[in-house]
Amino acid sequence: MTQILGVAGARPNFMKIAPVMAALAEAGVAAQLLHTGQHYDAAMSDSFFADLGIPRPDHHLEVGSGSHAVQTAEVMKRFEPVLESVRPQAVLVVGDVNSTIACALVAAKRGVRVIHVEAGLRSYDRSMPEEINRVLTDQISDLLCTTEKSALANLQREGIDPARVEFVGNVMIDTLHRNLERAVPSARTLGAALPQYAVLTLHRPSNVDDPATLGALLDVIGEINRALPVVMPLHPRTRGNIDKFGFSARLDGLRILPPVGYLDMLGLMRDAKLVLTDSGGIQERPRRWASRVSPCARTPSGRSPFPRGPTPWSAPTPKRSAARSWK
Repeated sequence: MTQILGVAGARPNFMKIAPVMAALAEAGVAAQLLHTGQHYDAAMSDSFFADLGIPRPDHHLEVGSGSHAVQTAEVMKRFEPVLESVRPQAVLVVGDVNSTIACALVAAKRGVRVIHVEAGLRSYDRSMPEEINRVLTDQISDLLCTTEKSALANLQREGIDPARVEFVGNVMIDTLHRNLERAVPSARTLGAALPQYAVLTLHRPSNVDDPATLGALLDVIGEINRALPVVMPLHPRTRGNIDKFGFSARLDGLRILPPVGYLDMLGLMRDAKLVLTDSGGIQERPRRWASRVSPCARTPSGRSPFPRGPTPWSAPTPKRSAARSWK
């Protein structure tokens, strides 16, 4: 009998589910893995399974892209028959993507226990879809596994019984420690060694879907690039909008890469002087070594503030030169 049905659907989930599935296997827990297909191309999915040693999914919903409503509804429709067939004792969801809330809702309504890993993080910004997903998932979860001590206070403010909460630590950092020695050297990924560079990721809809915001960000990035070479693995969403808005020329001079796997990105970040990102997960990783990291025009993810380093910049404000402030 399957005791745990683990769920992953998007790239941030893969780094979180990897150590959980490994720990369940080591403990002899009968577990299966379901991939919703929220991220579905090889660069955004398959390479992460290979890099992180995640077992091949037992079930794949192949949902693909869509609006938040369409994607969430499609996951729910396709997940319910699998849940009925597998009949696990509990469904384990991670993070705060659409797949997280969709599968948690189906499980809760079917009377199946829900375990939420990375519970209790809050940005208190309801304009972020992830904030809606995490708040609702926490309310219907039976066991809430937190990654930092402040999460318990957040959950208690929302009326959640502390008896349902277990502090387990940060699974993203578990994945980092398991793989840091396997990181691909940046010179191999770049094709040549760069003595100093910044690495940039940019994909959040609030940053890349609006032409004014994206244009302002690219202008600031161009300014930084004049002081420090910028390496940018380009997310498909960002690439599409850059082309659509006619901003391709603003990439001139940047070191543009296709989406890279976990081990390639780990090497790029490890060797970088500066990491610029709008990814909550990536913000956490450089704190474990010497790189400086800046949230890039992004509402706080709900994770704890950075313990050291200069004040983060964001575009299109402040007006001062971001490049000069990071020298």
